[in-house]
Amino acid sequence: MPDQKINILAIESSCDDTAAAVLCNGKILSNIVATQAVHQQYGGVVPELASRAHQQNIVPVIHQALAKANIDKKDVSAIAFTRGPGLMGSLLVGTSFAKSLAMGLDIPLIEVNHMQAHILAHFIEEDGFDKPEFPFLAMTISGGHTQIVKVSDYFEMEVIGETMDDAVGEAFDKSAKILGLPYPGGPLIDKYAKEGDPKAFKFPKPKVDGLNFSFSGFKTAVLYFVQRETKKDPDFIEKNLKDICASIQYTIIGILVDKLKKAVKETGINQVAIGGGVSANSGIRQALRDAETKWGWKCFIPKFEYTTDNAAMIGIAGYHKFLKEDFADFSVTAQSRYKI
Repeated sequence: MPDQKINILAIESSCDDTAAAVLCNGKILSNIVATQAVHQQYGGVVPELASRAHQQNIVPVIHQALAKANIDKKDVSAIAFTRGPGLMGSLLVGTSFAKSLAMGLDIPLIEVNHMQAHILAHFIEEDGFDKPEFPFLAMTISGGHTQIVKVSDYFEMEVIGETMDDAVGEAFDKSAKILGLPYPGGPLIDKYAKEGDPKAFKFPKPKVDGLNFSFSGFKTAVLYFVQRETKKDPDFIEKNLKDICASIQYTIIGILVDKLKKAVKETGINQVAIGGGVSANSGIRQALRDAETKWGWKCFIPKFEYTTDNAAMIGIAGYHKFLKEDFADFSVTAQSRYKI
């Protein structure tokens, strides 16, 4: 740990949450998130509305993060921000603000890959949470991503499997929409699944080569299943909601765990970490805990507040870049597609 205090102000604005955090030498002093309720009535994130909300939220969120951390802006060592991937309009708000503030304070600017940050969230100094040792496998699961990453060092990462079409979060949300559940539906499937029979209905698992995933066929199978059954009985969903949710969740978790088992076998690495919004799912968390006993894996499950988009994970990535003096140029631009 360095002798001097390294205070990182982190900004995250990749989708519909405006977030700011302050870290001192890797420890969280504040982690503020402003969520946008405006998208619920549209059944998904509307990019134009998201970027406007970021413009409204960014100043108060940063002000609150600094105040809660009891840090004056003149004591900030560097500013870390999400460069991508994400919605371009949303990223532009965070990128422009971070550049302006760093320039005004005459301090270094650090660009962060959002997907790397989800993985590096495991290195936040947090009581009661172990940190993985290199090398380890990370599975990043969210509304936009499903990846298996071999992590050899903080910024030495290789994607060894990814989705060929839709991400796992989308499979949850679209299945929920088919069942008539409000957006975001993924957490509702998790809620109802707890009281249902996971083997009540059988859904197909896509056959995909190697360590890659596919969820588009699964979504179609859920749609056809619901259409077929409601034709026979219009009240089918209402009567069987918990069992349907449990069966959907059971199948999705099976798809993820099957690929993880294959990745562990192929790489010989049995340390597995998860990250991303879908890693908040209780069924997935339980499946990983079971894997520790069943197959002797060492699994790392993040604290709930570090699963969905947040600035603390941007800050820890920024902190490790600061130690390497890996700073960004002020000509840096946002990137909606940004590979690990």
